[in-house]
Amino acid sequence: MTNRTFTMIKPDATEKGSTGAILKMINDAGFRIAAIKMTHLSKEKAGAFYEVHKERPFYNELVDFMSRSPITAAILEKENAVEDFRKLIGATNPANAEAGTIRKLYAASVGENAVHGSDSDENAKIEGDFFFSMLEQF
Repeated sequence: MTNRTFTMIKPDATEKGSTGAILKMINDAGFRIAAIKMTHLSKEKAGAFYEVHKERPFYNELVDFMSRSPITAAILEKENAVEDFRKLIGATNPANAEAGTIRKLYAASVGENAVHGSDSDENAKIEGDFFFSMLEQF
């Protein structure tokens, strides 16, 4: 187990102006930001990030969504980071998310669910390294 996880504040939350409020929730939950940047993914970059889903029927829609406007990518640090962050963001479907979670507050649907959170320590490392060089991780 590591003490780091990866997140992206997705285009839907960026478009609604929710980035600051989401970052405040992350900070208030005790996470330290070890790397952060706002960027606009190209379709190629979004496709590469979601390569694992390439054969799934929602892949093209996901790539279009993730490349439509800027995202904020961040590496977060806290003891038990992956599990604690998954609790903070809530269920993928905001209708099923617990009250007070990021997705309950800021997501509109399963497809536009405001934020990504790594599902394992291994994926957190892979995803963080996709966006940040070692010189950008503190």
